[in-house]
Amino acid sequence: MPQIYPSGWRELAVTGAAAREIETLNLFAARLPDALTVYHGVHWTKIENGFSVYGEIDFIIVAPNGRMLLIEQKAGFLSETPEGLVKNYPGRTEHVRQQMLQMVEGLAARFDKTGGDRLDVDYLLYFPDYKVKNPALAGIEPSRVVDAGNRTRLVELITALLPVTAETPQHGRVRKFLGDVLQLTPDASAMVGRAEELVTRLSQGLAVWARQLEFSPFRLRVVGTAGSGKTQLALAEFQAAVEAGLRPLYVCYNRPLADRVQHLVPAGGRVGTFHMLCDTFARESGATPDYSAPGAWADMEKAFDSAPIPPSWMHDVLIIDEGQDFAEPWRDAMLRLLRPEGRALWLEDPLQNLYGRSPVPLPGWVTLHSQSNYRSPRQIVDLLTAIVPDTERIQAASPFLGVEVDWLVYPDNDAVAMAEAAKQAITRCLAANFARSDIALLSFQGRAHSALLQADRLGQHTLRSFTGGYDLLGNPVYRDGQLLAESVYRFKGQSAPAVILAEIDFEALDDRAVRKLFVGMTRARLKLVLVISDRAAALLRARLHAG
Repeated sequence: MPQIYPSGWRELAVTGAAAREIETLNLFAARLPDALTVYHGVHWTKIENGFSVYGEIDFIIVAPNGRMLLIEQKAGFLSETPEGLVKNYPGRTEHVRQQMLQMVEGLAARFDKTGGDRLDVDYLLYFPDYKVKNPALAGIEPSRVVDAGNRTRLVELITALLPVTAETPQHGRVRKFLGDVLQLTPDASAMVGRAEELVTRLSQGLAVWARQLEFSPFRLRVVGTAGSGKTQLALAEFQAAVEAGLRPLYVCYNRPLADRVQHLVPAGGRVGTFHMLCDTFARESGATPDYSAPGAWADMEKAFDSAPIPPSWMHDVLIIDEGQDFAEPWRDAMLRLLRPEGRALWLEDPLQNLYGRSPVPLPGWVTLHSQSNYRSPRQIVDLLTAIVPDTERIQAASPFLGVEVDWLVYPDNDAVAMAEAAKQAITRCLAANFARSDIALLSFQGRAHSALLQADRLGQHTLRSFTGGYDLLGNPVYRDGQLLAESVYRFKGQSAPAVILAEIDFEALDDRAVRKLFVGMTRARLKLVLVISDRAAALLRARLHAG
């Protein structure tokens, strides 16, 4: 198999993006000699710019002697005109031969400026769906065209133009030149939307078959790992209830998750955390909570649990999310809001139990297990598999392998070094073309013990983080900033394309530390950077090697 740069193209095949180019890469991977090197631009350029690696070039293949072959692939129909063969796009027309020759000349001219031997370069035009009727009219040398009539000879023609010989110094110069010119690094903006769309589609499987279950009364407990589709199930259940003219109630533990779900569901139901419901119930009952008073939340819980429930607070569907964080009395308080014939779903993940609570008993409920993680890249899941308990094994179901997890290690108890490492982590994410809005900076520590979450900025980056305060209506107050900074506790239930898990420090890799690592690391959809202390890194690596 030849070397193919960059990697990761197989994972993208399932999205349907660049399908014809990936088909060609599969052909190259299966049939080209090992000594050749293939450069491509399949998923590192934005869709609107095509999938070219350089200008209009889709593939560049380099032989051991440094000889280079440029391949331009044009799928679909082409037009043979008096001006030559053209490809029509909305609002523009491309002259195939003219553009190819410009690319060949331009690349050769740039290589000449590096000094040394001249670039030995050739080209092929590949039209997998179109048969050229009149090569003379098309203005293309027939020996440099592979069309629908002779497409099965593509590999044969490539190997004829690039014979495998001994490697020469020119090969190294060409490889270095291409590395400098092409700069084949991920364009994260092109990947973020596609990754989110694909993962959402895959994880909706739980929402489809879980809702096909029938039993009465409908009491379903779903024990699902991170990224298994619990949120999609909750949204589908909420949506179906509203469409049926019923009143759904979604309740979770974390306020940021409740705020996010509120924006995703249609009007016609109620969304909130358990304590948000306590607050709303108290205000509708004529009481104004005093959040400055000791025990304010506990007092509201007691009032909510004991007061009569008015008809306006009864619901047809009850969805409990983050059930592993609920206390047993909360279960009873929530079930009071459900009509006897209503549906109830309890969604939980034992590995995300960060508060050490015992599982809430749900006698008589049907339990469904889902251990497939569709959201996290497989490299992250593989890493976690080595540290989570054998009883909680998770399955890597994402189509994305992902990039290597970055480790930035800082000296123990050195807050300055930790902050510098966190800044470096942000720089790495930005260098990989993630936007600031794609990045979540998560602290392994709680807000009260986090230096990062007390800061307004980190270097040149302003941080948007929870201040710990609430306004008069009980809404959390945030600092203004460009980059989201949260604790691993508050970001549970959410995700981001790029996650920096910072301030990782522990003296023992115990159950609590493993759960916090699991929660933080499974928030990442594409890229993960760990900012970790020396001692924690040593303990984690020892566990990984032992596994």
